[in-house]
Amino acid sequence: MKASVVLSAIVAAALFAVAGASYLVTRSLDDNPVQPNPAALTTPSQQEAVALTSLSLPDTQGNMQALSQWRGKILVVNFWATWCPPCREEMPGFSRLSTKYAANGVQFVGISIDTLNNVRDFEKTTPVSYPLLIGSMDTIQNTVPIGNSAQALPFTAIFDQKGKLHSVKLGRLSESELEHRLDELVSKEKGQ
Repeated sequence: MKASVVLSAIVAAALFAVAGASYLVTRSLDDNPVQPNPAALTTPSQQEAVALTSLSLPDTQGNMQALSQWRGKILVVNFWATWCPPCREEMPGFSRLSTKYAANGVQFVGISIDTLNNVRDFEKTTPVSYPLLIGSMDTIQNTVPIGNSAQALPFTAIFDQKGKLHSVKLGRLSESELEHRLDELVSKEKGQ
């Protein structure tokens, strides 16, 4: 019995340390947007971006969802976790923008690097207006070629309607900054 208590304490301490380290890394990156290097948006990088949008992951109901189902839309893919404070802070704004821009062909998708139960519990207290999919640490590796070499959270990638990577942001993305990027893409798509 004592061994299980000690083991539980060690696991809890390790999870706390990982969450704290992630918070500190993402907090220090909050004001530093990571833009794709134009020279890096060659065919190989674009292929990696396409690989990201080709993922199929389970939603919170256990149904597989392919990101490819949203081809032809402006796609905002946000990698997050329930244990990541900056991730949780940006989600209400993302939810508002998801609702606001839905009629303009914008689709948000949240990919959680977390457990299904944690995401379900999160949804009960903080409902969002876009699909939440469940990923793993292997899933976040898909973001390395497009600017997330640290594999940190939150990380957001925005794709235009043709599936071309428009921009990425490592760290918290403010609602106003994201709105500006979406306005730019929507205007471009409308030919304005």
